[in-house]
Amino acid sequence: MKTASHILIVLLMCSLQSFAGNKERIGQAGSNQLLINPWASSGGLGGSNSASVNGVESFNWNIAGLSAVGKTEFAYSNVRLFSGSDIAVNSVAIGQRVGESSVLGIGFNSFNFGNIPVTTTENPDGGLGTFSPQFLNFTIAYARAFSNSIQGGGAVRVVSESINNLGASGVALDAGIRYVYGKYDRAKFGIALRNVGPKLTYGGDGLATTVTYNDNEFTMNQRTEGFEMPALLNIGASYDMYLFPRTDGEGNVSVAEGEKPSDYRVTVNGTFTSNSFSPDQIRAGLEFGFKEYFAVRGGLIYEGGLFDPLSKGRVNANAGPVIGFAAMLPFKGKENSGFKLDYAYRFANPLGGTHAIGLKLNI
Repeated sequence: MKTASHILIVLLMCSLQSFAGNKERIGQAGSNQLLINPWASSGGLGGSNSASVNGVESFNWNIAGLSAVGKTEFAYSNVRLFSGSDIAVNSVAIGQRVGESSVLGIGFNSFNFGNIPVTTTENPDGGLGTFSPQFLNFTIAYARAFSNSIQGGGAVRVVSESINNLGASGVALDAGIRYVYGKYDRAKFGIALRNVGPKLTYGGDGLATTVTYNDNEFTMNQRTEGFEMPALLNIGASYDMYLFPRTDGEGNVSVAEGEKPSDYRVTVNGTFTSNSFSPDQIRAGLEFGFKEYFAVRGGLIYEGGLFDPLSKGRVNANAGPVIGFAAMLPFKGKENSGFKLDYAYRFANPLGGTHAIGLKLNI
């Protein structure tokens, strides 16, 4: 309990010192691929489920949720950003319980931009071949349930960006905590700090230029300015509502130990995202689920100027309405285990929408 309280205090102190939601800082950070959600399940809720997210998808919202892995969880997701752009994100992650209350997780994200023609000032039309940028993120995480009500965790993420002759790499840290309370664990509250780390700086042969002076050739190495990580703070809450509860002959709710009061669930999710280098966002989502077999989802990622296509206030294409669904095939005789298929679609007017499909295996 003391450890969890210390984590919460540190997160709140960092948020007070580091976050302003200041539009004037837009464009001053790099590695913005860290702001793209690569998972389909949370994608259908627009990330509004930062308080209720469980398993390896918590890597991108609140790492405390990793503590909910039962034994072993494996996940794969493919995201097609802005239909027609040929940009894809492939993600793989695994979570493994290593004790009664502890879970270790490993995640990997790869961004594919396709083949881009090489151009120079002398050959602006290309014809010199192609190159493909490599954006890779590798995450190691640990989460622990300190009690039945409090979970916390942290993650270290290695960030790498490169082309054939230029690159940058660095490390970002995440931390999060979640509090669960109420009958049947209906209510959840979470706070998470993400993408905190030192500046990154590009380097490589691509910064070297050959110049001629007095009939002599010299190599000039250019220096680049470092850039900040896109740090953010998520503060979220969720609440489960059960429809058509089981009752006895007298109309009283009748539930066996360890069971939920109904097979039909509606979960309301909300998250406030305080971005340090872009406008703040409000995320809201709703999920209807039948047992663990099927779920439909919808949500909205709101920021200023979202609904006015001519407004100069909208600067983020990763905002707007989202929808999704999930289907699960459970393993007979094993609780919370089986195969799961998730799909999500994010509208991104005036760009093409983003599709995400994910597969999970829980053992």
